[in-house]
Amino acid sequence: MLGFLTARQTGLDDPLRLRRAESTRRVLSLELNKDRDVQRIHSNGINCLDIEVVEGRYMLSGGADGVIVIYDLENSDRKPHFTCKSVCTVGRSHRHVHKFSVETVQWYPHDTGMFISSSFDKTLKVWDTESLTPAEVFNFEGTVYCHHMSPIARKHSLIAVGTKDPKVQLCDLKSGSRIHILQGHRGEVLSVKWSTRYEHILATASTDSQVRLWDVRKASGSLFTLDQHNGEKSKAASEAANTAHNGRVNGLCFSCDGLYLLTIGTDDRMRLWNSASGENTLVNYGKVSNDSRKGLKFTVSRGCSPEFVFVPCGSAIAVYTLHTGELITTLRGHYNSVDCCDFHADFQDLYSGGKDCNILAWIPSPRKPALEDEGPGPRRNTNESSLNPAFQDAWSSSDEDA
Repeated sequence: MLGFLTARQTGLDDPLRLRRAESTRRVLSLELNKDRDVQRIHSNGINCLDIEVVEGRYMLSGGADGVIVIYDLENSDRKPHFTCKSVCTVGRSHRHVHKFSVETVQWYPHDTGMFISSSFDKTLKVWDTESLTPAEVFNFEGTVYCHHMSPIARKHSLIAVGTKDPKVQLCDLKSGSRIHILQGHRGEVLSVKWSTRYEHILATASTDSQVRLWDVRKASGSLFTLDQHNGEKSKAASEAANTAHNGRVNGLCFSCDGLYLLTIGTDDRMRLWNSASGENTLVNYGKVSNDSRKGLKFTVSRGCSPEFVFVPCGSAIAVYTLHTGELITTLRGHYNSVDCCDFHADFQDLYSGGKDCNILAWIPSPRKPALEDEGPGPRRNTNESSLNPAFQDAWSSSDEDA
């Protein structure tokens, strides 16, 4: 780390490298923090979490009890032990509460004055944060499994909605109506995600084992359907042609730069795709346990080198390297199945929710004392340098004293 600091100060290196190296170190040292609690509000499992990116301070949670909670993640008292408390709650006694399980919650991407929720009660609600009342309610004929609004869009305000109906619905916040449908899937749509690179590109996943990418400006159907065999048909693969998985596909996540798309299926496989060409990169993550019958919310780190994937697997969270598929570690702490997790890019924290009704905070462990503070004597090898190539040249011999 001293080498990075010296290179930055002398102008020999890009300051971004120092930031990436420290972000990577923090992710590699994530652990369950016993000094940070999240107030327990939900009386049933927690299905979804979302941390807003404007201030990086507030987190939404949605539960199987239909309740929505907003938490303040900031430690305003600066005490070693603190609790992330609920700011406000759409509880069971609230007159606008969802009747059934809340499956997805999302902050409006550009400010915290609005958030969106969707539920098994066949509705999607657009909430005014200040008054905690719905500014708009969209009703659907079938169960709503998921929704997503583009985090980067400036030219449209579309919300993609996946329901029991194979048709993907596009709702427009400006007009307050459903303006378009995307037809192509043959089963329930369990996950939808807008690209983090191109505001008009949308990925959808279904129980028909397919993942489709769409350009919503075009009316000619999907751009392409992901094929796990990359078009190489064989007798063994003929039945699975043009399928992304050999089971239901219930999880999608774009990499931060939007160049890659991750998919998860009930065949216990996770796959990484080139989002421009639709090519399966054939990265082997091994067995990724997934028996969820609805959407699985997983996430990717931001600002690290390499990037990491956090995937709920049973009562634990598996952490993989994005491009090599290596299982880095497994985070254990929940007493029941984990359904969702969300990465806090500002501090490299991770929050997870599960059927045990708990939200756990995974925080980077404190940095070990610098070598020059360890006293006289020969330097000892550290474990940090062996965790990731980014740290191999972190220590500079020029810092030694005679």
